[in-house]
Amino acid sequence: MNMNSYKINSNRRKFLTGSTAIIGGIGIAFASVPFVGSWLPSAKAKALGAPVEIDISQIEEGQKITVAWRGQPVFIVNRTEEYIQSSKNISIEKLRDPNSNESLQPEYARNDMRSIKEKILVIIGLCTHLGCVPLFKPKMGEVDATWQGGFFCPCHGSTFDLSGRVFKGVPAPTNLSIPPHKYVSENHLVIGEDI
Repeated sequence: MNMNSYKINSNRRKFLTGSTAIIGGIGIAFASVPFVGSWLPSAKAKALGAPVEIDISQIEEGQKITVAWRGQPVFIVNRTEEYIQSSKNISIEKLRDPNSNESLQPEYARNDMRSIKEKILVIIGLCTHLGCVPLFKPKMGEVDATWQGGFFCPCHGSTFDLSGRVFKGVPAPTNLSIPPHKYVSENHLVIGEDI
């Protein structure tokens, strides 16, 4: 074997070894991306526990929107002055827990309107009886002749006022729950974080 032939084969061998190593490294990098990505929480997992930020300036007066937080519907209502007065005018003798002593809610929402801002109600949209989603019925007489406006559970007839306080004589044992929430600016609300 001649020395030139050995030199050519040696260079070729180095080239092929280097090319194979580079292509193998690229292959390992591409294969590791989905593997490493599988360690990160999915969008669904993030949504189950992550705080949710909402721009409340888009909610018209008198309107209710629903957002999902931890797999639960959360109602956000921009209450009109009429809704506020309706809630304030309800006789506390008609309510099961008028001061929200037995209900799930943060301390900062333990007031007549059960909210940080009087106009904005943030409430978990699940009846405290068996977890049905109550209907938003804000107009007087919308459910029956005595209806003052509020939330009506179609499953078993539980009724709540426009602050989510439960009336006496219905299956629901407590007021609708208030989730932890805070305002990060005048019009931006974060559900899932306390003040």
